[in-house]
Amino acid sequence: MNAEIVIIGAGISGVSIAYNLANKGVKNIVVFDSEYLTSGSTGRCGAGVRQQWGTKMNCLLAKKSVEFFEKAQEVLQYPRDIEFKQEGYLIVATNELEDEQFTKNVLLQQSLGIPVKKLTPLEAKQIVPHLNIDKIVSATYCKTDGHLNPFTMTEAYYLAAKRLGVTFYFHEKVTDIIVENNKIQKVITNKREVQTHKVVNAAGGYSKEVAKLANVDVPVFSENHEILVTEPIEKIQGPMVISFALNIYCQQVPHGSFIMGRSDPFMPHSHNIESSWKFLDEMAKTAVGLLPPLGELRVVRQWGGLYNISPDRQPIIGGTKELEGFYLACGFSGHGFMFAPMTGLLLSEIILEEPTTIDINELHLDRFKDGDFNAYETSVV
Repeated sequence: MNAEIVIIGAGISGVSIAYNLANKGVKNIVVFDSEYLTSGSTGRCGAGVRQQWGTKMNCLLAKKSVEFFEKAQEVLQYPRDIEFKQEGYLIVATNELEDEQFTKNVLLQQSLGIPVKKLTPLEAKQIVPHLNIDKIVSATYCKTDGHLNPFTMTEAYYLAAKRLGVTFYFHEKVTDIIVENNKIQKVITNKREVQTHKVVNAAGGYSKEVAKLANVDVPVFSENHEILVTEPIEKIQGPMVISFALNIYCQQVPHGSFIMGRSDPFMPHSHNIESSWKFLDEMAKTAVGLLPPLGELRVVRQWGGLYNISPDRQPIIGGTKELEGFYLACGFSGHGFMFAPMTGLLLSEIILEEPTTIDINELHLDRFKDGDFNAYETSVV
C-alpha cells in the first residue's frame, strides 16, 4: 500500500490537516487513529474558543481560526449545526500583577484587530450578573470568543475530507516509522504497511512517542487535566469565565449544563486520564467562590483528558530539519482545538512549500534547541 502523506491522529488537528491538504488537490492521503474519531483530547476538551492570549502567535492563530469557525458550516458543507456560540470570554484579574499583565495583553490583542476591552469589576458584573466581584480587580472581555461543539466540528472536517478522497483507518495503531538515509520509507501499523515519504505527527497526547518512532526528539510532555459538567438549567451565563490565578474556566453550554475545568500543578507527566475526588472538591470550592449560584447545581459527571505541553506553552507546527518529510502539529498545551483551522491550513502550506498565511517561524521545533524562546504564554489554565 502506498500513500502520498500519512497523518497520525484523527483528532481535530489531524482531520483539519487532512482536509486542507485534500482541498489543495493532494491525493492519496491516509489518516490513522489508534481508536475512534475524537477519542483523544478533542473529545475530552472544554471546547472554548478564545483570542485573548499573551503572545502574538497564539493571538494570530486564534483570531484567524475564529474567522474560519464563523463560516465553517458553510465552507465544509456540514448538514448539522456546528454549535458555535459566540458570547464571549470574560477573563478576570484577581490581583494587581494580573491586572498589569492584562493591560499589556489587551494592547497586544487590540493591535492585532481583536475586539477586546478592559473592564472594571462593575462592568464585568453587568456581563455576568452572578459574578462575585469581591474576588476580582478587573477583567477583559472579547465578544467574538465563544464555545464550539467539538464533536460536530470534528465531524464536519472529517466528512469534508472523506468527500475529497481522504482515507481514514480507525482502531489502527502506528507501531513504527521506517527511516533510511534520513528519509521516511514506510509507516507500519498493527494491521498493514504503508509506503510513504511524508508523515504528519498529529497524535496529541502521544506526539512525543510517535516522534520517537522516527527517532525525532520533541520536547513535549502530557499531563491529565480534569473537567466536570453539571445538570442543565435555564440560561444564566453567556460568556466563558476564566481566572488564571484562581485556576478555573467555566462555561454554560447551549443545552444548559455548565462545563468547568482547572489544572493541577502537582499532576505528574503521564497518559493517565482518570478523574479524582480531589479535583471535584477543589473545582467546587473555586467555582462557588467566583460564581456563587453554581453551588446549587448537581454534578453529572467528570473526566480527564491530556494536555500535550511545550516548553513555552505555544504549539509546534512545521517540518523538522532532522528528518525530511516529517511534520509536527503538537504541543498545543490544551488549546489545539481552538487553533485547528489555522493548524490545518498552515501545515498544508508548509508541506506543499507554499507561502504561509502568517509567518510561523517562531513555532518551529528548532526554537527549543538553545532554550531561547521569543515568547512564553502565561494565559493558560
